[in-house]
Amino acid sequence: MAAPQHRILLDVHAHLAPVVPSRLAGLDGVAWDPDKMVMTVDGHAVGMKPLFRPEALRAWMADNGVAHAWISAPPPLYRQHLRGASARAWVDYVNDGLGAIAASSDGAFTALMHLPVEEPAEAAAIAKTWIDRGHALFAMPTGTGDDRTLGQPEFEPLWQALDDGGAFVFFHPGECADGRLTSFYLTNLLGNPYESTVALAHLIFSGVLERRPNIVPCFAHSGGLLPMVAGRWQRGYATSRPGVDTALAPPATLLSRIHVDCICHGEAAAELADRTFGFENVVFGSDWPFPMGLVEPHEQLKDFAAERRTRYLVDNPARLRARFTAEKDST
Repeated sequence: MAAPQHRILLDVHAHLAPVVPSRLAGLDGVAWDPDKMVMTVDGHAVGMKPLFRPEALRAWMADNGVAHAWISAPPPLYRQHLRGASARAWVDYVNDGLGAIAASSDGAFTALMHLPVEEPAEAAAIAKTWIDRGHALFAMPTGTGDDRTLGQPEFEPLWQALDDGGAFVFFHPGECADGRLTSFYLTNLLGNPYESTVALAHLIFSGVLERRPNIVPCFAHSGGLLPMVAGRWQRGYATSRPGVDTALAPPATLLSRIHVDCICHGEAAAELADRTFGFENVVFGSDWPFPMGLVEPHEQLKDFAAERRTRYLVDNPARLRARFTAEKDST
């Protein structure tokens, strides 16, 4: 493979699924088949083999000039129906596994510890535990898997814990429950950006981002549909639409608080993301190993302006990573 044209300093959006057979044996609803290299999670076979092979991610990074990756659990491992002790046991398994993968990566990976937002009290406790250990990098689904929204009071202890720790939080969509999207792969093609946009709406219009200025949020897939509707949200605020609290900060003043990855599959959309969130806030994410991501980053971004590629691949990731220099890459 030809040497990549640009070095990519950081990938904020790479997935791995930890496999620790001795611990999986004690968890209900999950099984590992070492011969087929398939994990069955709640009856669903997760067969994308690279997810279980950290060495495959490292080989891809070497081929594409990626210096470092922040790794997070993929959506098939979210298991948002779990509650209480079962939820905590599963998330502890995932986080311990991701941490072990990072610790044995010779500095190639840092783990984004998973927060089970469907159990906000457990998520707050997990955040506090890791922050007390000096680790402030997290990932979480954009929704709870049910009708609750991220602006509801039960989530305030979680936001406070993350704010107190100055945490980076990577938000990734899970399942979209809209039955109209079952055709044409729309649960992903439309559902994923839609779910991210709903989460952003509740974080903005409920005042969470205003009240918690130390959280560094980063959204997958270029912030979903928000670049297209940001002006509409601001217009709704300016005209005091029903349910919009105009005592809170205007939406437009909060957008520069938000980081997003550059997975938007077109330079027109990238331009809109730049202008919505700020030219310094769009960073590289691959969504490795999923095909809807930037798994061939230099080829997929080759038609982007050179200045934009440099910002996405080098300058902006360097700035974000420098903000968390206290993090140990072996964690």
